Amino acid sequence: MSTFLVKTEPGEYSFARLVADKACVWDGVTNPAACKSMRAMKPGDEVLVYHTGDERAVVGLAKVSGPVQADPERPGLTAAGEIKYPVVPLVPLRAARQPLTLEAIKADDRFAGFPLVTQGRLSVMPVPSALDKAIRKAAGL
Repeated sequence: MSTFLVKTEPGEYSFARLVADKACVWDGVTNPAACKSMRAMKPGDEVLVYHTGDERAVVGLAKVSGPVQADPERPGLTAAGEIKYPVVPLVPLRAARQPLTLEAIKADDRFAGFPLVTQGRLSVMPVPSALDKAIRKAAGL
């Protein structure tokens, strides 16, 4: 099982809304590196949900509930024959007991090379196992 982190503007789609909706299709991702991460998602993988904007914190945990599919609004394949704009179904698991802020993450040397710190505009990224454990512990997930 792998863990990924997805970013969302809470005014557009918050973790609380995911909980209320009970499921969603994560879509709208167009950055090639973020799309590559989404194509790597498998059912059962877990997803840390990060709020951008004023919050800037890991706020919850979700799970990939089905296979990655092509965005019906943007069909097409890459030159390598992969889904160009993937979407993935998510279900909420639990909210963070203590949201883990970007400030706290940046203050921890273990995260120095983590894309959340080094590539601020990247909206989807894999989370290495050691960092996944550190995030979950700090956020109460």
